[in-house]
Amino acid sequence: MLKLGKKQTLVVIKEVEFGVYLAEKMNSEEKVLLPRRQVPKGLEVSDPIEVFLYKDSSDRMIATVKEPYIQIGKPAVLKVKEVTKIGAFLDWGLEKDLLLPFKEQKYQVKAGDSCFVCLYVDKSSRLCATMNVYGHLRTDSPYMKDDIVKGIVYEVTKDFGVYVAVDYMYSARIPKKEIFGKMHIGDTIEARVSAVKEDGKLDLSLRQKAYLQMDEDAEYILKELEARGGSFPFTDKTVAPEDIKEQFHMSKNAFKRAIGHLLKAGKIEITSDIIKMK
Repeated sequence: MLKLGKKQTLVVIKEVEFGVYLAEKMNSEEKVLLPRRQVPKGLEVSDPIEVFLYKDSSDRMIATVKEPYIQIGKPAVLKVKEVTKIGAFLDWGLEKDLLLPFKEQKYQVKAGDSCFVCLYVDKSSRLCATMNVYGHLRTDSPYMKDDIVKGIVYEVTKDFGVYVAVDYMYSARIPKKEIFGKMHIGDTIEARVSAVKEDGKLDLSLRQKAYLQMDEDAEYILKELEARGGSFPFTDKTVAPEDIKEQFHMSKNAFKRAIGHLLKAGKIEITSDIIKMK
């Protein structure tokens, strides 16, 4: 079966003036044209060739030897070339630009923007792009708990956290409780796998394990103390959790661990109402 949106190896079944016809097997009735300008030198009938299948401007299935920037099952970041009445058109490395319909946009894109999208076949059997990638991402990642991974943010929610495509293909989420500071769609992040769920999706943390993170947090707090004249007008007992999150991008527990570490090391002292450097 010929598959739109994917690379596959076909065989040459017939040569014509304007190109060659390809099919899965020599006796297959379903065939597709590879235009003459893309036929490699020396290609003959019965030879195999790897191609990508899409539809041309006349809505006919056609083969190309060019490498598209995106395939079904392989999401990618693509650049917006122009916006028209029916949606945005993206550069995906082929002659005919890829449509990103308005209904498939998370936000209104403009020419020059880069957006993370998946490829799908619409109801009219045409290839289109979508920014609604959640259902298109894979859940069979090779990663395990505490592995360090990289990914791209594709959705930010108030209630559930930040959704990330690890390696641009695997489904992951940074839970709300793990988010300190602002994150935006399109941000690239490095994170630690905090859990692998039963359905294969990943939970991520932007912070290391507590005992490793403590040293880093302590150094950060010392720098903040220096920048603020050597003292904070509060203690780890009097400051509110939301203020810690806003000012230091960490939880109150992490803040208290770091303060305790600095106190034990003799680098700070705590009075009834302030924390100050020694």
